[in-house]
Amino acid sequence: MTKYLKLIALMAAAAFAAIAICISVVEQPARLLLEPQAALMQWASGFPAAMKIQGGLALFCAALGGWLWYRTRNWLWLIGAALAVANWPFTLIWLMPLNDTLLTTPATQAGASTRALLVNWGQLHAVRTALGVAAAIILALAMLRDENRDLHHAK
Repeated sequence: MTKYLKLIALMAAAAFAAIAICISVVEQPARLLLEPQAALMQWASGFPAAMKIQGGLALFCAALGGWLWYRTRNWLWLIGAALAVANWPFTLIWLMPLNDTLLTTPATQAGASTRALLVNWGQLHAVRTALGVAAAIILALAMLRDENRDLHHAK
């Protein structure tokens, strides 16, 4: 059972990281090629779904990683969980004020300042991407460490 939960935790972290990478590497650069009005509309149309999916994945991964640390006493699970959940305070402190400004800006009033906000948003989202990738890597290492330990105990 624990073996499957480890895999699920890693999959949740990898899904978060993959979504974040896609947003940072594909969606954001494409968005910035648009005029400010269209860029704002594109950002606002995808934001609610991405927020729910990534927020849920971060919390799920953190909870599962914390539980796996408790079960295995492998500190890598706890470190990965902390990196995953770090997206929440980072988002609330740094991104939420920017999100609120963007969400309340009428597309008809979007201009150079809106574009600057979207550029800033992309830079801050890159931090979320880095946290997600780091969490996935650490959780993968936790899994490998547990497998290695289990192999040695089986001998």
